[in-house]
Amino acid sequence: MHALVFIKQVPDASQVRVNYETGTLIREGVPAILNPFEAHAVEEAVRLREEYGGKVTVITMGPPQATEALKECLSRGADKAYLLSDRVFAGSDTLATSYALYEGARKVIELEGEVDLFFAGKQAIDGDTAQTGPGIATRFDIPLVTYLMKLDNVDFDKKQALATRLTEFGQETLQVPLPAFFTVEETLNELSHAPLPWLIKAAKTKIEMLSSENVNLDREQCGLRHSPTKVKKAFTPEKRQRGETLTGSVEELSQKTSHILIPFLKKD
Repeated sequence: MHALVFIKQVPDASQVRVNYETGTLIREGVPAILNPFEAHAVEEAVRLREEYGGKVTVITMGPPQATEALKECLSRGADKAYLLSDRVFAGSDTLATSYALYEGARKVIELEGEVDLFFAGKQAIDGDTAQTGPGIATRFDIPLVTYLMKLDNVDFDKKQALATRLTEFGQETLQVPLPAFFTVEETLNELSHAPLPWLIKAAKTKIEMLSSENVNLDREQCGLRHSPTKVKKAFTPEKRQRGETLTGSVEELSQKTSHILIPFLKKD
């Protein structure tokens, strides 16, 4: 088994601020952390490796300081880590980011071997778009399961697994052919404490570097200039007053709400 986990170093959401003129996040002075959803993705990949054998590789795109997040993944049990870092990627939106990570992942596969399971968090807490993972899966043209809550009955001989995902209507369970891409929920598992041997290994393991120099990619699909997403305006929405809680019988509730509902009914 070979699992490849896409992770991201993000600013601590509790301390983040926005530059309203440029529509970008102010990252200076804000502590960086491993995206919480990706911590659960790494946990699941390591759990499967412990059960079935194999290896877990992690990859991220970011500046040199993103090695801190990769080191944390190594301390959580990942075997190898790759940092895709280059000035050409600066300002990439989700489309350009998914392209760069796809090409970076292809390089990892060339070096480490074919991948059975691709993982990522359901979204990054700094952007909340939930687009990068699906964008990578689409480029690989493999099955995508979003909002993963449970993964079991993994059979690498038959190349299939049973996946339960969260939907807007509840849950659904799917039999998924492998290789497949999974974006995970925090409820997928509980994070474990890293044992000392993993911490020691993380400190000694070298972070492998990838860039436009050793990854076969098209620079015309990378960076701010080639990102179609443009932020026109950023603002803090007005606070809404909390709604009133009504109690009573059906007749009493009807009387209390009639002055609200009748104007809407008349419009129809």
